[in-house]
Amino acid sequence: MKYTVMLLLAITVCSTMVAQKSKSLFNGKNLKGWTIHGTEKWYVENGELICESGPDKQYGYLSTKKAYKNFELNLQFKLEANGNSGVFIRSGIEGTKISGWQVEVAPLNNHTGGIYESYGRGWLIQPKPEDEAKLNATDWNSMRILVQGDKVTTFLNGHQMVEITDAKIGAGEGFIALQIHDGGGIKVRWKNIRITEL
Repeated sequence: MKYTVMLLLAITVCSTMVAQKSKSLFNGKNLKGWTIHGTEKWYVENGELICESGPDKQYGYLSTKKAYKNFELNLQFKLEANGNSGVFIRSGIEGTKISGWQVEVAPLNNHTGGIYESYGRGWLIQPKPEDEAKLNATDWNSMRILVQGDKVTTFLNGHQMVEITDAKIGAGEGFIALQIHDGGGIKVRWKNIRITEL
């Protein structure tokens, strides 16, 4: 009995420690902790982070001020209008020219959860055609991105989309960023952006 109580206590302490490692990247009030790149719109509305094309209809990014190497990132997104966007990992930027790896966020059958290398090799891996249907085109989606060493695994609504092991990604350094694609007419809502550093 005593052993069981001690074991349960140890499990509770470990679970609490893991939970404490997770932290919010978006406070639901403003863009504190983030940097805007470009002239596209980033703002907060009803506790949600919104990206929207501006009059210049160019690429735009919102990056964390801090760099993250190994982590688990969890977030929710909802596509409005043309939702061509993405989540960049281990990335850097000059002006609005970003270098790094994008986990795609896009309309149905446009490879959400796949990994694209900007200004480099292009698509590294795309979801299987049957997995594209895991995207909810009109409501909230949950995305999980696991980055450890040279391996990246992505999940959409609890379903694994892709997994890749790549030495170039493994050597990468930099921030996390959200994207607005060029072309105009884009609007995406984000919320519950949380990270656990590994």
